[in-house]
Amino acid sequence: MDPAINDQPKSETREKRHAGGELVIPVAAVLFTIYYFVTIIDVPWTAQVSALFVGTILFGLVGVFVIKTVRAVRARDADFGMQALVQPASLIPKRLVLFALTFGFILFVEYLGFTITTFVFLCSAMLLLGNGRKKLLAVSVSAILSLAGWALFIWAFDTRFPAGPFENLMKSVL
Repeated sequence: MDPAINDQPKSETREKRHAGGELVIPVAAVLFTIYYFVTIIDVPWTAQVSALFVGTILFGLVGVFVIKTVRAVRARDADFGMQALVQPASLIPKRLVLFALTFGFILFVEYLGFTITTFVFLCSAMLLLGNGRKKLLAVSVSAILSLAGWALFIWAFDTRFPAGPFENLMKSVL
């Protein structure tokens, strides 16, 4: 064995990934999904089936992510540190704006309805996260996703999402 290969000191270790912050959104998603399951007991069966389908997929994906994270922690490649939530400091304003957009969605969905509020949220979030680039793509994807959400949840499944000007117009047209 070549002694030059082992010349690195034993005290030199690689930096661990702080994975605790990465678990915040998956844990919040699981808690929200459990809350959603509890609140849809009295809704039409189609909404229950779609919620169960989406929730099951979400639980599976979060489970895989948690298992992967725990394995990394056991292998000492990561720890449950939360430093990633506040670093780099340059991203804190963008994260706060994204939080404000989320809060705004919750606040205004009752008045603007599901479709318009979803469009505004998605478009604003994409423009924020993309630093204002690819505006046409952000608007197009937001429009397609919000209209698809309306078509699936409100029109096809007749769920009780908040109705706003768009939903009322489409109800009278269709």
